[in-house]
Amino acid sequence: MPKRAPDFVTQLAQVNSRLKVARLGLQVEHRGNSLSLRGVLPPRPGSDRLRPYQQRIPLKLAATIEGLKQAEQEAKIIAGQVLQHSFDWQRYTIHLSLGRSGLSQWEQQSEAFEQFFFAQPQRTQKPASSRTTWESAYRPYLRKLGQTLECNPNLSLLEAIYKTVKGFAYESRSRQLCCTALGALADFLQLELPQPLKTLAGNYHSGKTQVRQLPSDEQILESADRIPNPAWRFVYGIMATYGLRNHEVFFSDFSGLQNDREATLQVLADTKTGEHEVWPFLPEWVDRFDLKTGMLPQVNRNLETTTLQAIGQRVTRQFQRYGLPFSPYDLRHAWAVRTIHLGLPDTVAAKMMGHSVAIHTRTYHRWITRRDQQRAVQAAMNYQTFATDKSDRSGKP
Repeated sequence: MPKRAPDFVTQLAQVNSRLKVARLGLQVEHRGNSLSLRGVLPPRPGSDRLRPYQQRIPLKLAATIEGLKQAEQEAKIIAGQVLQHSFDWQRYTIHLSLGRSGLSQWEQQSEAFEQFFFAQPQRTQKPASSRTTWESAYRPYLRKLGQTLECNPNLSLLEAIYKTVKGFAYESRSRQLCCTALGALADFLQLELPQPLKTLAGNYHSGKTQVRQLPSDEQILESADRIPNPAWRFVYGIMATYGLRNHEVFFSDFSGLQNDREATLQVLADTKTGEHEVWPFLPEWVDRFDLKTGMLPQVNRNLETTTLQAIGQRVTRQFQRYGLPFSPYDLRHAWAVRTIHLGLPDTVAAKMMGHSVAIHTRTYHRWITRRDQQRAVQAAMNYQTFATDKSDRSGKP
């Protein structure tokens, strides 16, 4: 928040002191370069709330001495309306409606939000990953919001946000992403959401997608023969053996494959989750897919002209072109399940997959649970065998 001159800070304190003494129930706030009012107000239109609660009214007044004078007058007017039960939110949301000129205003807001998104420090450190995130998890939902506004010109931006969110199935991945994207937009525009969007997302989590039937190792080996192009067969073999994401194949260092003892590869920092090392599971697949001598196909990897998502989509299209009976990501999931069956610690597998242990456990919960149950049963059976043998040796029942 930019610093304000001492005169402004003093005047703001004096205004709020007068409002408090008058018991108007409102206070003036300055956020960024604008002023707003905060206090207990009636629910906004479309809200699920039934009683007044703490809310913020964006006044769109500049954070200046003159703006403070106008804000104080506005506070008195609103307090009187609330007292007489005549307060109407429409007056304070109409400036966010589409109207005749509102579409161009929305386009300006959307462009400003995009610039803000990429200017954040955590985004500038990984521009390629950030571009992929924007294209897949933000832009589609901002575009959908724009369509909602265009088709419903009488809606305020707040109302359009809720309508857009509710257009996606409850507890779906799309609704979760929409809530995240539009919630970030609302924060950027300093909109007071009467109901947090995260409460509308439901309880979706990635583990819900794992009901799919994964290919067996035999099916993976057999399906490789469907790929006539050796370069794309190399991509297939790398994904099957190392469990990489689609785009990670094109941003990896394969020099470690020449090491006969370990044959590891290094996923580079340009990828979605950054640099990490991966071991082959199964190691014999390195030779089975001839990975030591393989070459990548010609794919645009210049992240100034393409995105990680676009590269990943190219891989998916190639799988479809060759009529493979499963998706590229099925190879990744099959790799993860294979490491579970082989007893690789979950913490190690998660690190090699480039995600957290929590995501790993949640995504592969049913296989991990099955493995742990098998271990417990086997331990119990071993103990029973030991106890029986000991009893037999002692001659006691």
